[in-house]
Amino acid sequence: MGRWNVCVYAICKNEEKFAARWMKSMSEADGVYVLDTGSEDRTVSILRELGAAVTVETFAPWRFDTARNRSLELVPENADICVCTDLDEVFLPGWREQVEAYWNNAVHQLSYRYVWNFREDGSEGAVFWIEKIHARHGFRWVHPVHEVLEWRENTPLNSVMTEGIQCEHHADPTKSRAQYLPLLELAVQEQPENDRNMHYLGREYLFHREWEKCIKTLKRHLSLPSATWADERCASMRFLSQACAALGRKQEEEQWLLRAVGEAPHLREPWLALAMKCYEKEDWEGVLFACNRALSIQNRPRSYICEADAWGSQPYDLASLGYYYTGRYEQAVSCGKEAVKRSPQDQRLRNNLRLMVKKHKEAQKSPEP
Repeated sequence: MGRWNVCVYAICKNEEKFAARWMKSMSEADGVYVLDTGSEDRTVSILRELGAAVTVETFAPWRFDTARNRSLELVPENADICVCTDLDEVFLPGWREQVEAYWNNAVHQLSYRYVWNFREDGSEGAVFWIEKIHARHGFRWVHPVHEVLEWRENTPLNSVMTEGIQCEHHADPTKSRAQYLPLLELAVQEQPENDRNMHYLGREYLFHREWEKCIKTLKRHLSLPSATWADERCASMRFLSQACAALGRKQEEEQWLLRAVGEAPHLREPWLALAMKCYEKEDWEGVLFACNRALSIQNRPRSYICEADAWGSQPYDLASLGYYYTGRYEQAVSCGKEAVKRSPQDQRLRNNLRLMVKKHKEAQKSPEP
C-alpha cells in the first residue's frame, strides 16, 4: 500500500460486537494479525471473514504481557511498522498516511493522541498520548497488567510525538475489570521497586475502597527512590487524601491535599481538588483562589494523569459558585456561561446560570447605597 509494510496486531476475547467496526478501521494496514484467547461468540469467524489472520490460544495463568508478546510474534518478520490496538478501539480515517509521514529508518516508536473515554453527551473525556505504534524488532511487552513496550536494544530509543493520528476507545461497560487487582498485586510482587506499578496498585485499592491498603501502598510509592515524576506523585497524594477522607481522618486528608498542590502546582487537578474541599467548607474565597490558579494553567498535559473534569466544565462551575456567593454576579454569569458551554446537557449548570443571570439583573436595578 505504501513505502512501509504496516501491520496491525491485537489480542481479543468475545468481541463480536466490535469486530466488524475494528476491521474497517484497520483496513488501511497491509495485514491484520489477531490472537484470540478463547472467544465463545462469533469473534473469530467475523475477523476471518473480513480478512484477519486469527490464531486461537488460551493462557493460564493469564497475563497481558504474555498474550501481547505472543500476538506480536504473529506479525511477519519483514514488517516495518507494528500497530497494537484492542478491538474496542478505532483510528480516525487516514491514520496510515500520518504514520508514514512521521516514520523513517531512525524512528523506533510513535506516540499519538488517545481518547480513553467519552462523556454521555458524546464529547471527549480522558485524553492522553500513548506509544503503541512501533518497529517490528527491538521491543517486548512487560508487566502482567497495564503492560508497556520495553525497548530491548543497546541504542537510544527514538520515540516521536505525532500530530494527526488519533485512536478512540469505546469500551464495553459490561466487561469486568476484576482481574486487574490480582494482576497488579503480582506485578508489585515481581518488581517491588517499580514505582509505576506501585502507584497503579494503590489507585486500584482506591477503586476497590480498600482504604488502608491504598494508604499503605501509595505511601510506599512515594518512598521509592525512582518515584520522581511530580505529576504521578501528586496523583498519589490526592488519592491518599481521598482514602483518609473515607476513613474520617480529616487532618491527614487536608495534609495530603495541600502536599499534592505543592508537589505539582503546574497541574489543574490538585487545584480543583482543593477548590472542591473549599466548596464543601463554604470557603468561597478559597474556591475562587484555587479555581483561578487552575484556570491560569492553559497547556493541557499529554500524560494519563490528566483528568477530563479539569479541562471541562468543573473549574468554571466552581468559580461561578464562588463569585455568586460573594456577590460578584457579573463574574458568576461569565463563568456560568463557560460551564454550560462545556457541558450543555447538564441541567444543574443551566439552572444555576438562570439564577445567576436573574441575580445579576436584580443587582443592576438596585440603587447604589
